[in-house]
Amino acid sequence: MRTRKILFLTSIFFCVAFCAAQKRSVSVSNKKTVKKQVPRELFRGQVVLLKEALAKRGINSTVEATKQVVLESEDGQLIPIVPDWRGRAFYQDAKLRNRKVELVGMRKKNIPYLQVLSVYTFDKNGQRQYTDYWCDICSIPMYEIKKCECCQGPVHLRFQHKPLPDYIAKPKKRNHN
Repeated sequence: MRTRKILFLTSIFFCVAFCAAQKRSVSVSNKKTVKKQVPRELFRGQVVLLKEALAKRGINSTVEATKQVVLESEDGQLIPIVPDWRGRAFYQDAKLRNRKVELVGMRKKNIPYLQVLSVYTFDKNGQRQYTDYWCDICSIPMYEIKKCECCQGPVHLRFQHKPLPDYIAKPKKRNHN
């Protein structure tokens, strides 16, 4: 009987301790933290290999520069592109380079790299087209050249006439040097 009482009290103690810990973690996670969100902006120009962009400016570079892509903005800035889930397509697919683009993206303060969120190219009539990759079998978008994540089948470039998203900030003249 005494053993049952000890087990019962021990169980109650652990339940109370567990509930108190849960309540604390909930109250801590419910506190709002204010983070300043990096604004999404529209960047215009064309994506080129860094080596080519430097050569146009009379700067010689080594083979490493052939592996980096930059947005050559309309005002002549060279903005390196992060090779992440969205920007990686420019590294992989030459069809996306050396053509007029509008990129919705973000640049954090004191970091020169552009993090691309969406890609817009232009057709032969100058019409804006949202650009991604598409799997015809699964009907899902992809954002780089690779096998479909669902069926492992092929994907292809897809162009859709879409307006720019409403949430973007228009391009600003900024100095990121």
